[in-house]
Amino acid sequence: MAKYFDVHPDNPQPRSIAQVADSIRSGALIAYPTDSCYALGCRLGSRDGIDRIRSIRRLDNRHHFTLVCQDFAQLGQFVQIDNDVFRAIKASTPGSYTFILPATREVPRALQHPKKKTVGVRIPDHVVTQALLAELGEPLLSSTLLLPDEEEPMTQGWEIKDRLDHVLDAVVDSGDCGTEPTTVVDFSGGEAEIVRRGAGDTTRFE
Repeated sequence: MAKYFDVHPDNPQPRSIAQVADSIRSGALIAYPTDSCYALGCRLGSRDGIDRIRSIRRLDNRHHFTLVCQDFAQLGQFVQIDNDVFRAIKASTPGSYTFILPATREVPRALQHPKKKTVGVRIPDHVVTQALLAELGEPLLSSTLLLPDEEEPMTQGWEIKDRLDHVLDAVVDSGDCGTEPTTVVDFSGGEAEIVRRGAGDTTRFE
């Protein structure tokens, strides 16, 4: 049964955030809100968490997981960025974008695209997510909470708790969340390639 955390959207309770972070460090798989939609999240090195996300979403090994980072300094530890790409990403963060970039050695091989050796990264513009990342002190390994055969992600924490109670360890609810996933931009080839148009404006990457 998943623990349920009702967190204030503008002033998240430090005790609740600390409890969620502790559970992640202990191997928990959580559902949490972001600036685009709800996501599944676990600790970066959690093989069990990766397997459970794949099972819930029925993902194959070509799926790009996302490292949700607190800030640009943290993001830079996990991906290789040249100056031009740095400026383009810097101008768009924090925000509803996921960027695909070559992974550094800090990224476990299981999270990298098997052929391209890339990984998705993002810095969310969401008070609760930022509070959780600050408390955790490391990125969250994440994937959009979009269930198989469904058109849109779930938007309500209570609904997620109700439907996924048996497969999650915790649900963080801070009110209604959007239904549009992030815009995904692939910079692994040097030029911006828009892989998915979502919540983030694509104009500067056209």
